[in-house]
Amino acid sequence: MPPPLPLLLLTVLVVAAARPGCEFERNPAATCVDLQLRTCSDAAYNHTTFPNLLQHRSWEVVEASSEYILLSVLHQLLEGQCNPDLRLLGCAVLAPRCEGGWVRRPCRHICEGLREVCQPAFDAIDMAWPYFLDCHRYFTREDEGCYDPLEKLRGGLEADEALPSGLPPTFIRFSHHSYAQMVRVLRRTASRCAHVARTYSIGRSFDGRELLVIEFSSRPGQHELMEPEVKLIGNIHGNEVAGREMLIYLAQYLCSEYLLGNPRIQRLLNTTRIHLLPSMNPDGYEVAAAEGAGYNGWTSGRQNAQNLDLNRNFPDLTSEYYRLAETRGARSDHIPIPQHYWWASLHGGDLVVSYPFDFSKHPQEEKMFSPTPDEKMFKLLSRAYADVHPMMMDRSENRCGGNFLKRGSIINGADWYSFTGGMSDFNYLHTNCFEITVELGCVKFPPEEALYILWQHNKESLLNFVETVHRGIKGVVTDKFGKPVKNARISVKGIRHDITTAPDGDYWRLLPPGIHIVIAQAPGYAKVIKKVIIPARMKRAGRVDFILQPLGMGPKNFIHGLRRTGPHDPLGGASSLGEATEPDPLRARRQPSADGSKPWWWSYFTSLSTHRPRWLLKY
Repeated sequence: MPPPLPLLLLTVLVVAAARPGCEFERNPAATCVDLQLRTCSDAAYNHTTFPNLLQHRSWEVVEASSEYILLSVLHQLLEGQCNPDLRLLGCAVLAPRCEGGWVRRPCRHICEGLREVCQPAFDAIDMAWPYFLDCHRYFTREDEGCYDPLEKLRGGLEADEALPSGLPPTFIRFSHHSYAQMVRVLRRTASRCAHVARTYSIGRSFDGRELLVIEFSSRPGQHELMEPEVKLIGNIHGNEVAGREMLIYLAQYLCSEYLLGNPRIQRLLNTTRIHLLPSMNPDGYEVAAAEGAGYNGWTSGRQNAQNLDLNRNFPDLTSEYYRLAETRGARSDHIPIPQHYWWASLHGGDLVVSYPFDFSKHPQEEKMFSPTPDEKMFKLLSRAYADVHPMMMDRSENRCGGNFLKRGSIINGADWYSFTGGMSDFNYLHTNCFEITVELGCVKFPPEEALYILWQHNKESLLNFVETVHRGIKGVVTDKFGKPVKNARISVKGIRHDITTAPDGDYWRLLPPGIHIVIAQAPGYAKVIKKVIIPARMKRAGRVDFILQPLGMGPKNFIHGLRRTGPHDPLGGASSLGEATEPDPLRARRQPSADGSKPWWWSYFTSLSTHRPRWLLKY
């Protein structure tokens, strides 16, 4: 719905008064006043004016408006996406920047860039793009003297940081990195290796810092058929900084060694898609870094800016798993996030590798062995890190982590200490991911002179762990016409945990050595079963494809003889049982109603204001 006539009239007047080359717009009737809107308190300026660009003439009118209410709840509505970027963009309209009686408008290209990125988030909740974020009506061009309303978020990150003279571009500085330094290093690394690397953001922290990821792949930004993907996450606790630095160093090492022709690294990057998130908690890191290495307490900076422990704040799906495990036939994988919860990581503090489950199957037991159905595979993944780590294999019981020596420096998380809301349990039960936790040392914020030694201890372990993703089987699930079947279930007999196929029909199933019966199934198709033999020394995943036949098309209860396909491809033949499968119920967030009723968020806005924001409705 178009805005009321006065808004259209204001737009015409502003456009008519604008002159190319003017840095400011003059409003003789306005006076600059202090910016007092709480939702806009972190804007890059301190003064605004009335009336604003929407003709609101006082603080009271602004705070009672539907536009302001929307800005205050955008984070919850969009589940953290595009925050605080969109909020600050809206503040530039509701509380325009005022300097010495002149009003500056925000840049149009900033608005257009955000709309391109954030429009899908609005579409997902069936909400129209807010009219007051119209990039042509309320924003202006660079040659007209606009300003960047997100400049405070960037924090001077565009400037490059030159290496000391005489040092080669492959040089790695083994030092602590501030947030700005970390971002510059990651972006510079991606620029040097642009054909195999890129950076992208998964959002922003509560204080507005980008959660920056660097990706390595032969085709950055794209999932390639049957290419496994690995993510390494550091600094989930802000004061545990060793993982943060190891991933910054790893990014530079991968780039440099690839360019130098290292065959191991080139093979790894050409066959694997690797995502590195050095800092999941940059806000907490700033708190810890303010105290500095050697002075940091055990908990200073551990939590984020909202005082949340990020590794205790994931939805508790483990309790739901234990409930489902007692029900015969119930699926205990890809568990949905509970409706009431709307809203390999590297740690520090010990020297050990732990694996799920982290939450005890008996909640009152603080220490109790609580394995997943993939216990053997998780132990294999954990040993891939620990067995090549010189300090984890040190036989001295007096060293850091010496109490885990008899266990091989690996341990089931709940058998160490039980806690709920952990990231590893969540990823295993909600997605196709297998995640372990690596404690890198007993000093959470090590001194700078210890970082090079830490890198030497962990480099081979990191590489070996990433290479372990090429264990098990991979393949493509298609129908009889060769069309990929997405979300097909890949089951392994005796392991009550299925994985699902990607949109292109491909899958990757991590499996330990041994004989496995693997089943592919999807609603509307007959099951297909194959026998798979994985030798102990096999370090490259064998390919096992499945062709699904529509129900009723093939022979039922007939099993083909299992066969070996060759010494280097120990994968069995197929058998079709013609059994129907129950379609899984749709487990998604509430979607827009198709019967013309209002979206689920509409009642919230109408309950807060007599002005109904019909401009948020798409129909």
